[in-house]
Amino acid sequence: MQITSALVLLAVCWFMTLFIVLPIRMETQGDTGKVTLGTPAGAPSKINMRRKIKITSIVAFALWVPLCAIILSGVITVDDFDLFHRFGGGLAPLD
Repeated sequence: MQITSALVLLAVCWFMTLFIVLPIRMETQGDTGKVTLGTPAGAPSKINMRRKIKITSIVAFALWVPLCAIILSGVITVDDFDLFHRFGGGLAPLD
């Protein structure tokens, strides 16, 4: 695995984790009863992004390390996902 591949894998893990962490413990303006004029009641009242970014980074790194280890060890390779050539050398011709 090259360094760019590892960084792309980390970015994918980080953003997927961020989208999972964002709605956790979110308080909407409707929940608090203080709806700002011009915003929907479902808008967050307190975002607390610093804490969510820290949690996201820790969890994404904890997911990334085993994924890199699996890829570097060769347990799972690209050939394991090659469905077209696995059974008999390709797609059957259409008659």
